[in-house]
Amino acid sequence: MGLSLEELWNRLTGSDSKSLMKKHLTPQAYQNLKDKTTNFGGTLADCVRSGCMHLKSHCGIYASDPDAYNVFADVFDPVIKDYHKIDKLEHPKPDFGNLNDLGFGDLDPKNEYINSTRIRVGRTHANYGFPPTSTKEDLIEMEKITVDALRTLRGDLAGKYFPLQGMTPDVQKQMTEDHFLFRDDDPVLGDANGYDNWPTGRGIFFSNKRFLVWINEEDHLRIISMQPGGDLAEVWKRLVKGITTLEKKLTFAHHPKFGYLTFCPTNLGTTLRASVHIRIPPVTT
Repeated sequence: MGLSLEELWNRLTGSDSKSLMKKHLTPQAYQNLKDKTTNFGGTLADCVRSGCMHLKSHCGIYASDPDAYNVFADVFDPVIKDYHKIDKLEHPKPDFGNLNDLGFGDLDPKNEYINSTRIRVGRTHANYGFPPTSTKEDLIEMEKITVDALRTLRGDLAGKYFPLQGMTPDVQKQMTEDHFLFRDDDPVLGDANGYDNWPTGRGIFFSNKRFLVWINEEDHLRIISMQPGGDLAEVWKRLVKGITTLEKKLTFAHHPKFGYLTFCPTNLGTTLRASVHIRIPPVTT
């Protein structure tokens, strides 16, 4: 059993932590929130535990479940505004753009500098809690409905699912070499209950090493499109095709103020991260 909310609060207030959670969880906010519970059974302690145990965290707070963003708004709203550098919480309606006229294409057509391009998004199921409020049975159910949806993918998105539980050493070795395998070794995420019931309900789906989905890693789904070279448009179109196909079978948690909801408030909104691996001649060989 971990520390009580009162013990966590005393640990936080007695520290010199510079986290956004400490900054915005004022004594008044703490008093307003300390006895509240979400529809999923989440508490303030579930949200702040990791940040109170890891006082050097920058953000310091996780949502126990989708409802936490409403119930604990006194702390989440100012943290989100502060982190994302916005004055108003009103997320635009989701829009993937005109795929026939994106305004971008191959960022490195001569293949001089970009080794690979990667875009990922996070998604969470609307009717399930995040790690602090998800049971072992929830993880199994989420794995099943997600895998069932993934099996509807066709063409270049069709692939195979590899559950972590029972994964053979050979598959694990190959996944590690391909940088596909996620692990349970982050103490900050661990103290946020991110690895509860590990490895139950967790796994990796991939298609030709260009379209991947992580199930129940941090968020319920991490959807990834990537490939060698710099063709950002092709990577984006593949990602959008995958998401829109999955949306026909799955309902993702979305909030008019925040966009798509994620376990960590630093990721919510579009939940999108895009990156390239570059080589810098003659530094790179």
